[in-house]
Amino acid sequence: MSIMRRVRDMTVATLNERLEKAEDPVKLIDQFLWSTREEIIGAERLYQQCLTHSNHLKAQWLQAEQLKEKREQQAIIALKAGEEHVARIALTEKASSEERATQYRDLYEQALQGTTELEQQLRELRSEYQTVYDKREYFSARMESLRLQQRMNERFTGGNANGPGHQPGGMFRKLEDRISDMELEARSLRDLRKAGGQLLSEAGFALQNTIEREMEQLKRKLQQEGWKS
Repeated sequence: MSIMRRVRDMTVATLNERLEKAEDPVKLIDQFLWSTREEIIGAERLYQQCLTHSNHLKAQWLQAEQLKEKREQQAIIALKAGEEHVARIALTEKASSEERATQYRDLYEQALQGTTELEQQLRELRSEYQTVYDKREYFSARMESLRLQQRMNERFTGGNANGPGHQPGGMFRKLEDRISDMELEARSLRDLRKAGGQLLSEAGFALQNTIEREMEQLKRKLQQEGWKS
């Protein structure tokens, strides 16, 4: 297992542990996604560098192979021409090219193995990022549902400072009580006015009777004094 893989395992394990204690898991997941995205960008850059280096090593290996074959053909041609000295020089360069080809081939195979492993880890990182991102969308939806439910609870239950009085039933009951009080007050004023009119009428009738009695008394007094009506 590579160092990168061990680090990633530790990071994911830490995320799982922190998620169990987090009050806002979406925020924690966003931090993890940002960190993973940075790792992916760095891994992609490293992969391109490794790929370029592997291609360079492969080119050096193939070039040495071609030079080895070329020097072997030159040695054959020199021998056929009776130029053994030239043939020996060609074979010496062939041996040098063969050694260099072997070295570059070994380096290329090592680089290819590392590049292949890095490519696999890069695929795992991308897959891990997508998996966590999908979970992030799910948890985000759950958190939004929870926030909306809490707001509804505050709106219709404990969050209402005046309690049931703000409900339609309570509101109309209060309005009905107020109108009833107003109606009672109106009836009281009407009865008072009616009683007042009756008292005034009775008072006028009594006064008229008094005046008539006084008139009769005055007439009798005048008659006694000799007044004739």
